[in-house]
Amino acid sequence: MRATLRWAHSDLRTHRGEALFLVLATAGIVASLLLATALFGYATNPWQRVFTQSHGAHVWLHTDTVADTGELAELDGVDSVAGPYPTAATTVASRGSRAAVELRGTPERPSVGRPPVVSGHWLDPATPSGVVLESRLARALLAEPGDTLTVPGTARELTVVGLADSAEPRYRPGEQPGLVWALPSAVPDPGGQVIGLRLTDPGDTSYVVQRAVTVLGAGAIGEVSTWQQARAEAQGDNRLLGQVLGLFGLGALVAAGLAVHGAIGTRIRGHLRDLSVLKAIGFTPGQVVRIFLLQHLAYALLGAVAAAALAEALGSRVPGRLGDAVGVWQGLPGHTVALFVIPVGAVLFIGATTGLAAWRAGRVPPVPVQRPTATLGGRPTGASTGRAYGPGPAAAVPADQPTGTTARPTAAPPGGRPANGLRRVLGMRPAAPRTGQLSDLARRALGARIPPALVLGWHKAFTRRPRSLATVARLTLPLLLIVVAMSAWTTIDRFHSTPEQIGLPTALSIRADAGLTERQTRALLERDPEVTAAYPGVETAALVPGQTATIALRGLGTGQDPYPYTLAEGRPARGADEAVAGQGLLDLLDVRVGDWVRMTVGDQPQILHIVGRSIEPENAGRVISTSLDTLRANDPGLRPTLYELRLEPGADPGEVADRLATAGRGHLDVHTVANPADGLSPLRAVVAGLIAVLALIGLIELLTAIGGTVRESERDLLALKAIGLSPRQITAITVTATGCTALAAVLAATALGLPLAHWLIDAQGRSSGIGAGIAQGPSAPLMLLLGAAAVLCAAALAAVPAARAARRRLADTLSAVA
Repeated sequence: MRATLRWAHSDLRTHRGEALFLVLATAGIVASLLLATALFGYATNPWQRVFTQSHGAHVWLHTDTVADTGELAELDGVDSVAGPYPTAATTVASRGSRAAVELRGTPERPSVGRPPVVSGHWLDPATPSGVVLESRLARALLAEPGDTLTVPGTARELTVVGLADSAEPRYRPGEQPGLVWALPSAVPDPGGQVIGLRLTDPGDTSYVVQRAVTVLGAGAIGEVSTWQQARAEAQGDNRLLGQVLGLFGLGALVAAGLAVHGAIGTRIRGHLRDLSVLKAIGFTPGQVVRIFLLQHLAYALLGAVAAAALAEALGSRVPGRLGDAVGVWQGLPGHTVALFVIPVGAVLFIGATTGLAAWRAGRVPPVPVQRPTATLGGRPTGASTGRAYGPGPAAAVPADQPTGTTARPTAAPPGGRPANGLRRVLGMRPAAPRTGQLSDLARRALGARIPPALVLGWHKAFTRRPRSLATVARLTLPLLLIVVAMSAWTTIDRFHSTPEQIGLPTALSIRADAGLTERQTRALLERDPEVTAAYPGVETAALVPGQTATIALRGLGTGQDPYPYTLAEGRPARGADEAVAGQGLLDLLDVRVGDWVRMTVGDQPQILHIVGRSIEPENAGRVISTSLDTLRANDPGLRPTLYELRLEPGADPGEVADRLATAGRGHLDVHTVANPADGLSPLRAVVAGLIAVLALIGLIELLTAIGGTVRESERDLLALKAIGLSPRQITAITVTATGCTALAAVLAATALGLPLAHWLIDAQGRSSGIGAGIAQGPSAPLMLLLGAAAVLCAAALAAVPAARAARRRLADTLSAVA
């Protein structure tokens, strides 16, 4: 054991940089996996916690005021009900912010859908104008208990008495109204009612919704929301962040394991004499394996423990969503188990890859055997000295060959190996040379007066094909993941720089009240100098075929001024009854472009022909869009309720929104269009950190490749000096070989990484409902910069050890060859 520790300590002093990089890479990988776990827990558990605490309803049905909801409690699968509660749609304002809300009259705190109060208290009859705000709505209005809300256009005021969490669909400006609980007396003129159904089996949600619509009648249903939709919205971007971290963390773990495997394999080839000495002095194969295994397990364990300790101590202090996610995750039941299992799993994986390479070290014989490296005329030769080590093996004697004679070796072409019997029978050309001899291409390159250092360097990089391909593959993996990470970065930039290409052609959404006519509203909007177009429209909920869910039916633009939808498939909707749909709607209805779909709006059916697939970042893609003219053909009295505004390039949406709100004198509800990339801003820091970890892994592999190339060049040093190459040229051979290896890895990573990145990003787009077609690869200059940086970094790292090896003394060179 003492000798083992001394050898490990000596090896650590020799390879300090490599050990440091392994520790840092392991720490980065484990940290990425822990953050991914935290984000997954943060995405799912807060909503689940609120749903459980509130004894939430699985289905919420918005109906008209005359619907008889008493029979819903008797439906099969319904465990209990909440309501019905009268509702009224209105707008409230606080501290200069406005929000569309649903005012829900609640006589007492319900047993089903019981909102947990997080600040203040529940409704009190002593305060008839008191309201409780959903917490997300309160953050948007900057409201706290004790504040007063105003209702624009009226003299009415509401007093905030509390804030509560809700497991229902969350508030989204311009899309989903916020939830405000009030006493029934505060809802004097309800426009509808809402009832919640808690089910005995959540898996029967679609069946229960269908039965409820049948009992009430399709015309009585205004909107249906389910627990699956609310959970998907609550998870949102946090789940995507967790998926990105998890994917890259696992990829980096595999890359690190392969890098460790390659590093040990290269060091074994370079320390054959040392390993033989260890065997000769009494080390068993198991002891040799344990030397390498325990050494690299210690590196991995140190990095994993450091990452776990930092995540536990400082993770919650990271600003933004990552810190919040770690803070919530630390309070979840499975936190301790994950904090133990993930680092242990990473260490075990690295240990497994280490063990495979260390096993080869245990098989090294006590007396090293010189292996032939070239074949000249059918006779094996020694190393680069060209001297044969003993008589060659006796040639096989054919049956018809006279006894006492030997078979004449088959003539080999210049630079090639002799053709064996199978190749002669099949008429195939002789095989290419293994090593040591130049190929025909290399000979022609030398004849064309290409510098010998470049030719020999390229020859050295790819002359041992299995080993060269393995090195290129190990270096390709981290570079491939870097290309994928860069593609994710540029896709996020695309959402911000060119939102019109990803389904956001407008910057502002306006809703006008009944105090303005359609003509007055359009004139007011188009009067602003920075508004280039105002598209009138309506958006309503529609029941899908089968009456199991509701979707968003939008009518935007007119035949003379069509809305500029972003299409990923098909063509724009120009004719009557033509529409474009989001990926989420196509998946929900199991239809595709070219099909006809039927939906129900109130009592009236609406049949539309889907002629294109649009990129829809809103409502999980469950949107079907047509022109306002098409909807007016079915309902001539339809009046626009919203306007989508396209602004001049460079215009500030916030300033334009303030001007329009002032000009509207309380009749306009102005919101900026939400960009889904706004919630992905933490992903930039995540991607940058992942690129740093992957770069460390790539650096480890580069150092491994450089070490192996330098050690192999020591055996060729005498021959290279004998043919007249200077130390500078010999150094250039190693630098060129390393650069060629890095260049091959860059080309492979680019060829494989770009299609893989497009597939992954589009797959995520399809699963989220936005749809494929949002992926954006890095620009050509950026890819050239990445390739140049990788090749130049490889050449720079190889220059110093290669120059040192090229200037070694003759005695040292002979020792290395021996």
